[in-house]
Amino acid sequence: MVTSSKLTAAQQEQFERDGYLCPLPALDAGETRRFLADYLAYSEEHQERLATLPPRQRYKVFSETHFVLPWVHELVVHPRILDAVEGVLGPNFLAWNTTWFTKMVGDKTFVSWHQDGTYWKLSSPKVVTAWVALTPSNPITGCMRVVPGTHLQPLMEQRETADQNNALSRGQEIAVEVKEEDAVDFVLRPGEMSLHNLWIVHGSNPNTSPDTARIGIAIRYVSTEVRQDSPRKPVAVLARGQDRYGNFELLPAPGPVTAATTQRHTELVDHIRSSITTDAKVLPTK
Repeated sequence: MVTSSKLTAAQQEQFERDGYLCPLPALDAGETRRFLADYLAYSEEHQERLATLPPRQRYKVFSETHFVLPWVHELVVHPRILDAVEGVLGPNFLAWNTTWFTKMVGDKTFVSWHQDGTYWKLSSPKVVTAWVALTPSNPITGCMRVVPGTHLQPLMEQRETADQNNALSRGQEIAVEVKEEDAVDFVLRPGEMSLHNLWIVHGSNPNTSPDTARIGIAIRYVSTEVRQDSPRKPVAVLARGQDRYGNFELLPAPGPVTAATTQRHTELVDHIRSSITTDAKVLPTK
């Protein structure tokens, strides 16, 4: 039985102070198994396409699936997840962006230390990422790590790297040395989740487990009052409450998957990516 995920006053204060909460309940055992099976079937269906893409371009397959796959949409509007998010954002918010982060056994993929807010061009910090684990996420499998309190510091300079094992689309990383002893591991059991602020410094190491894959999804929720500086009106799904602002185009829940779904998915990925800056203040590659 999964306990309530509604945040207590103490948890809300901790999120404001530290920039994260971990772990929190999200899915029960049956739901976790079902969503994992759906994910594995989707991944298997796209293996031939994935084989042609380096790690930092796999987002083309594993981003924004909540717009086109009914089971992913069901996951991003799951009441337990939304209950926790509401404790941070209030009653009215959107599911804007999703990315599956998978590290198979022996996978050298990592995520460099970075701050999401540098590239998203959002008008307000009323944004939170829920990271939902479908398999064990721990230091051995390459769990996410954060540096507590860094969301309260000034924006850090970034640089872009050429490492093809970096899962980030441009290999972006902060140009500041991070003390490993300051980092906190987000240890999650299947069905648990974490929440983190868009400005907190975070990253992850490769999966060194001999037998366990790390599979999870990052869901980015934004308050309805948030705007994005973009040449195209951004798209999102209404996750909870009402939208009285109209800053995002609200897309309906996806229908059945058809032959046209892949093309529609590609168009939506390109739409979202066109709204994420490629000219943030960065330093030259090392």
